[in-house]
Amino acid sequence: MKHARVAPSDLAIAAWRVSSYSGGQGDCVEIADNIPHLIPVRDSKCPTGPVLGFSRDAWQTFVTQLSC
Repeated sequence: MKHARVAPSDLAIAAWRVSSYSGGQGDCVEIADNIPHLIPVRDSKCPTGPVLGFSRDAWQTFVTQLSC
């Protein structure tokens, strides 16, 4: 799986939303899908904490594997 680099400038424009895969239960995973080359992912309980970065292909693979 390829890693995507998360730059501070990317996160400055990130439009965070709760992932639909979190089930809307509150403390969830948040993603920002408005950045063309990157899907950043963070814990909604710790929005200033670490961010994982997925390429779009890697994110699709990850989500597909979750639904198996």
